[in-house]
Amino acid sequence: AADAARQLAAIAERVAGCRLCPLCSTRTNTVPGQGNPRPELMFIGEGPGADEDEQGLAFVGRAGQLLTKIIEAMGFSRDEVFIGNIVKCRPPGNRVPEPDEMEKCIPYLKEQIAILKPKVIVCLGATAVKGLFGVEPAGITKTRGQWRTYEGIDVMPTYHPAYLLRNPPAKKDVWEDMKTVLRHLGRPIPPPAK
Repeated sequence: AADAARQLAAIAERVAGCRLCPLCSTRTNTVPGQGNPRPELMFIGEGPGADEDEQGLAFVGRAGQLLTKIIEAMGFSRDEVFIGNIVKCRPPGNRVPEPDEMEKCIPYLKEQIAILKPKVIVCLGATAVKGLFGVEPAGITKTRGQWRTYEGIDVMPTYHPAYLLRNPPAKKDVWEDMKTVLRHLGRPIPPPAK
């Protein structure tokens, strides 16, 4: 794990100096992703928002707080999983990253995945699926809950926490997807929090 942590730190350093796409000119901080260097579970989102850009950490804003609740409901802590994004810099106004921005940034994420070797990756939203697989999914509504495979790693697409903030009833679907992930990992499904 120490070796993996060193390799991840080296990638984070390269990300910090990256000038491959226009997002470098509007960022405050790069957001390389953080967590356990040897996780069972990895979460991939779209890109940093304002809070993430300010702190240099993935998923720390409102959507991130909801993701933390999901992770904890699964019986993990944030430190036990790894959380990253398709792009490492905030797109202006939190817009969806452009295809060329994703293309320039995705090699960093792919390197991270090769080091992390998670048992399962959870893709949060359609952009994460598109970024990882290079193809537009048939809408996240149709894609969520259905296993895919990336480089021999099982991938579960589900809704992005930001979508759940706008559409709370969809939390039920995400929890079903997370229960599927837990069963796949051979972990118990914790009882719902009181």
